[in-house]
Amino acid sequence: MPLLEVKDLKTWYPLRGGWFGPRAYVKAVDGVSFSLEEGETIGLVGESGCGKSTLGKTLVRLENPSSGSFRIEDVEMAKLRGRELRKMRRKFQMIFQDPYGSLNPRMTIFSALDEVLSFHTDLNKHGRTERIAELLNLVGLNAECMYRYPHQFSGGQRQRIGIARALAVAPKMIIADEPVSALDVSVQAQIINLLKSIQEKTGVAYIFIAHDLAVVEHISRKIMVMYLGKIVESGFSRDICANPAHPYTKALLSAIPTIDAITRRKRIILPGDMPSPVNPPKGCPFNPRCPIAVEKCRTQVPPLEKISENQHFSACFFSNPGK
Repeated sequence: MPLLEVKDLKTWYPLRGGWFGPRAYVKAVDGVSFSLEEGETIGLVGESGCGKSTLGKTLVRLENPSSGSFRIEDVEMAKLRGRELRKMRRKFQMIFQDPYGSLNPRMTIFSALDEVLSFHTDLNKHGRTERIAELLNLVGLNAECMYRYPHQFSGGQRQRIGIARALAVAPKMIIADEPVSALDVSVQAQIINLLKSIQEKTGVAYIFIAHDLAVVEHISRKIMVMYLGKIVESGFSRDICANPAHPYTKALLSAIPTIDAITRRKRIILPGDMPSPVNPPKGCPFNPRCPIAVEKCRTQVPPLEKISENQHFSACFFSNPGK
């Protein structure tokens, strides 16, 4: 049984409309299905505005789903409320993008972590102090720094504290929402390696959200490519990056810089911007920007179908991983 199972999940935001016209919605997440195994990392990649952060927030119930279902350890999460939801929150946590904004500047690191432990555990103050020291050591920080304030740390150190806070209640799953995009490149590598090390030690599963396929490939066993609220390609990282099937994935991969002339791909420049999720195009959501779109693509929605025996899926009428 998967740790997380998502089926046809939708998160739509209603817009204020006229008195007589049909009500409009921002279709941020529009029918997403996938599963996550224990100890596994799935990378979720796509342009800004594609819905990946909304999906992550929905999975930790910071946003309420409009329809569909998602189950953690076979518990239906979409309808949980109150005490039952608070109890389940121990099983899933989130690492946020901004290491500066995710910590209260008026609270010491001890207070920030102690608040989580006080709410979710029965540890006494001595036990919580020991746990905080253990967490800081786990993320590569000296336990003596627990009484400092966030402004006394660098961006990379603050993100390590954010990771420690997410790990405080020993969750089974962590949603990492672009956790390295605000950091310097050298620090990004350190945080990625830290996350991998923590996974080896604790067995935690990750959904790693990013817009950079090169970063996602380094940490993820599987990759899901998202466009306009939908998953357009998914599979094992090695298959997605070596043989992309969807034109959008090919465009994302072509943007990765490389110094190796053999592996360098021809740059694919996509025209225009992503369409509005309020008024998505008919047919394939990618068809207005797709270089190979035909009339069929403008009238029919391609299903996310298996295109190889190795769990490689693509939502394109012309998917052919070998080309």
